[in-house]
Amino acid sequence: MRNIVFREPEVNETSDPTRSLIYAWDCIRVPIIVPLLRFAVYVCLGMSIMLFIERIYMAIVIVCVKCLGKKRYTKYRLDAIKEDLEKNKNYPMLLVQIPMFNEKEVYKLSIGAACSLSWPSDRFIVQVLDDSTNEVLKTMVELECRKWMEKGVNVKYETRNNRNGYKAGALREGLKKHYVDDCEFVVIFDADFQPEEDFLWRTIPYLIENPELGLVQARWKFVNADECLMTRLQEMSLDYHFTVEQEVGSSTCSFFGFNGTAGVWRLRALHDAGGWKDRTTVEDMDLAVRASLKGWKFLFVGDLEVKNELPSTFKAYRFQQHRWSCGPANLFRKMFKEIIVCERVSIWKKWHVIYAFFFVRKIIAHWVTFFFYCIVIPATILVPEVHLPRPLAIYLPASITILNAASTIRHEHSDNQITKDLIISKAAIIGLLEANRANEWVVTEKLGNTMKQKHNARTSKRPRSRMGERIHILEILVGMYLLHCAIYNMLFGHNHFFIYLLLQAGAFFIIGVGYIGTFVPT
Repeated sequence: MRNIVFREPEVNETSDPTRSLIYAWDCIRVPIIVPLLRFAVYVCLGMSIMLFIERIYMAIVIVCVKCLGKKRYTKYRLDAIKEDLEKNKNYPMLLVQIPMFNEKEVYKLSIGAACSLSWPSDRFIVQVLDDSTNEVLKTMVELECRKWMEKGVNVKYETRNNRNGYKAGALREGLKKHYVDDCEFVVIFDADFQPEEDFLWRTIPYLIENPELGLVQARWKFVNADECLMTRLQEMSLDYHFTVEQEVGSSTCSFFGFNGTAGVWRLRALHDAGGWKDRTTVEDMDLAVRASLKGWKFLFVGDLEVKNELPSTFKAYRFQQHRWSCGPANLFRKMFKEIIVCERVSIWKKWHVIYAFFFVRKIIAHWVTFFFYCIVIPATILVPEVHLPRPLAIYLPASITILNAASTIRHEHSDNQITKDLIISKAAIIGLLEANRANEWVVTEKLGNTMKQKHNARTSKRPRSRMGERIHILEILVGMYLLHCAIYNMLFGHNHFFIYLLLQAGAFFIIGVGYIGTFVPT
């Protein structure tokens, strides 16, 4: 009996789960974890250097453009072409397409703005492509179209019995109508876009004067940018996209990705590129790349803004970011060989499309932001055997952030940018692997004028959020991992990384419980 009593604690000691985990960690740390983590550090540092060089290049181009005051669109004789058009009355025939799907809150705004465009009424057609499944809403949209018809605007209301190809399918079917044969250019606006009256006068003349131009793209202006923290962060990100990425592409090799809206296509260029295809969720980028490989040039008009709406609910934002990130990665996979073997464009342009446009901006920029700062660097705290080069791990990312801020109007930066890159990184992997969600298409929810009435909240009901929509498990798990690394660093570390890790963890927890956006779950 004495022997049994004496040995009992020894048995409990060896079966203690905590001690077992510590023993297992010690067994795999040095032979397995350390080499893998060291390799991950080198890969992430390499990607950071690639991203830094790309940011330096774009900053140099933007500085040259701004200092010289010669943006590409300023070299064209816009005023002279306008005068010639008004004098000779030789107006080209235009088609304005507005694809929509159950756009209850914004359909009046978009149709009204398109029908109010300044252009001879007999020289442009407004084509409303309504794929709505709500019969009552379809009737309302049709009535709105008839209202403008009675005012003398040539409006065509088109519907389909299916949603094959989603937006690309609707645009493709719209171009097959007999009345489109006489049109020379097609203008595209999403359902929440509201162009100013002079939009056509500030875009069409570029295409008339320069037959090599296939696309003229305007920038976006967000009507709800200051609505909440999430919309402000989106504006910062998209401001860099327009002010830097598209301006650089337009000024150097005349290529950038079509944004899917607020742009004017030469119909001959669109057909020459093979028309609309629905093989990815970024049909606009797909068309732009194919048109560029055919030799067509693009022009970005940075001083022409078109009002639209940012997603202000986290659910809508997640779906939009998934589509915008999964689609480019999937398109890169499908078009890589086609770009390489293309003989109609220069090697410089092919390099720009493959390396800068796709690889660095659409894949590396998001992967390195999430994996390096949220996975690899925190892991080096738990594995002190792996040396982290401080200058490259701290000063290089700081330099990239400063370059991004200095190139745009807004100068704020937030940890929520990193939480966004979790969504984007996951979507990019799905797109590259062409997994089951690669072609998922969910229309971004728009609120339109309803948010202007938010002060009358007593008379309106806020949407209820189900538990599944509120809680985001992946974000919470990353937050727990970062919190664990921060606490470990506070207790055993010799640096102050825990300050940064605590901020990151807090951002992930806020996202994880859905406490962000206009409508916050209660």
